[in-house]
Amino acid sequence: MRGLIVDVGGVLMGPGSDFDGLSAVLADARRRGVRTAILSNDPGGPGGEWLRELGDGRLVDRVVLSGDVGVAKPDPRIYRLTAEVLGLEPRDCIFVDDLAVNVRGAVSVGMVGVHHVDGVVTASELAVLLDVDRDGMQGEQASTW
Repeated sequence: MRGLIVDVGGVLMGPGSDFDGLSAVLADARRRGVRTAILSNDPGGPGGEWLRELGDGRLVDRVVLSGDVGVAKPDPRIYRLTAEVLGLEPRDCIFVDDLAVNVRGAVSVGMVGVHHVDGVVTASELAVLLDVDRDGMQGEQASTW
């Protein structure tokens, strides 16, 4: 897999989230050449600036906000657009969301979907999909992955 796309609310932030653990996953993926993005149904505009600031390599490569592009999850167009922004085909991407309906939307365009319920479980699933040897990892990432 060459792309990793994650939701914010419920995955990176909010109830059930694991910002530290999944941030480590994103950072490791980026170091290994996996392109990363946040895809959020945020309304965009000036209130979405804090999310946009997570792009350009600060946390992920790119940030796509539904309010900025005029289409929201689970509409298939937003998943295709996000893959395109990363320079990838949907089939090359993993999408992580806490809402099953949004995961199904991503799967409908060919992405691999991960339904986030728990940070440790999600990190384990991503390790398998990204072909990461969790036992071979060292230091802080080994404890978060």
